[in-house]
Amino acid sequence: MKVFSLAVVLAPPNKSSTILCSASDLSSFSFYQRGSVAEFMSFFTKTIAERTPQGQRQSVQENSYTAHVYNRGGAEQLAAVIITDQEYPVRPAFSLLTKLLDDFIAKVPQSSYSTPAAISFPEINTYLQKYQDPRQADAIMKVQQELDETKIILHKTIESVLQRGEKINDLVDRSTALSAQSKMFYKTAKKQNSCCVIM
Repeated sequence: MKVFSLAVVLAPPNKSSTILCSASDLSSFSFYQRGSVAEFMSFFTKTIAERTPQGQRQSVQENSYTAHVYNRGGAEQLAAVIITDQEYPVRPAFSLLTKLLDDFIAKVPQSSYSTPAAISFPEINTYLQKYQDPRQADAIMKVQQELDETKIILHKTIESVLQRGEKINDLVDRSTALSAQSKMFYKTAKKQNSCCVIM
């Protein structure tokens, strides 16, 4: 699971979009490919932000990449885009986009949207690093992982109890058989002793 790019985009309806701030981790690509990959990520980001209706979320796959976009719309006309590999889970991706937009709107004045080069929003790099592992960043996924681990332990425990239970059942069966044999031995011993009474 890998996050390649994260961006906040000004996406007015029926107009071209503008990337206000972005961060990328292209370390998995060779040095000579990074420029082309960065251009592709920028083009992909702008294209899907423009083609996502306001107030909607969508995921788009292209080759081995998946772009998740949340076009919040509203007065700010902002969208957020994350480009990941195809293994990256959807729910943490959209959770990140919502947090990113909330944080961006709170810290960057709308008046600065007209000059993207002047926008300073270093938190986007923190989000990019934090969400590389969605299980650590997303509380619900983390809890789900812990529940899955607990279920595995619980299943192992139940299986061991059942194995032990089967052994206990065998012992109960043996004691029942032993009990029948004991009764028979007692009766036989009583008969034997009754014929030869010593006085």
